[in-house]
Amino acid sequence: MMILTPEEWTEKLIPDANILFQTKPEYRLSVNQVDQLPVGHLKEFAFAGRSNVGKSSLINAVTGVKGLARASNTPGRTQSLNYFEMPEQFYIVDLPGYGYAAAPEKIVQAWTRLIHNYLRGRVQLARVFLLIDSRHGIKDVDSKIMKMLDTAAVSYQIILTKIDKISPKQLTEVIRKTKETAQSHVACYPEILVTSSEKNKGIEQVRSQFLKVLTGV
Repeated sequence: MMILTPEEWTEKLIPDANILFQTKPEYRLSVNQVDQLPVGHLKEFAFAGRSNVGKSSLINAVTGVKGLARASNTPGRTQSLNYFEMPEQFYIVDLPGYGYAAAPEKIVQAWTRLIHNYLRGRVQLARVFLLIDSRHGIKDVDSKIMKMLDTAAVSYQIILTKIDKISPKQLTEVIRKTKETAQSHVACYPEILVTSSEKNKGIEQVRSQFLKVLTGV
């Protein structure tokens, strides 16, 4: 039996993954405290990343619903966990952006508690997609989140965003450095995804990850 690499599985699953996303998710609720989290069996896929990394744009591109996730005009303004439901299948969870230096300290602390409490104790959480701006690579604040995810044994996968903003040579180098860093993190899924929401690059590959998790391949 032929054994496929993670990248080969990703490409193989694209047609079925695109069919999966023909159903459009809908906004369900915003959560400011962990006791407000929805009860149920649906798996959750969370998108995390620094403020202004392109989370809203990527969620909209992956789901094919323009304006589903809304980016604030003020980076760091979103403070809630926003839930979008693929009816009777799974939730997409848009986590508050972290690392916005100009945000008031009390708000930063509130974000940190909310994110940490959610990531540490949510059994429905199937995977975290950790978005990294390809122009900057993994920063110290990203490393802290990665270490926390490792400690909590939460499976996560790195997605490089905004690859249309850098040269192919720069992309090759940032992928190399990202893979090198990822190897030292026990909960980090080894396949690194590269995306551009603006140019619609890598979107199908992200969709495939949902299907991988849901089907256990």
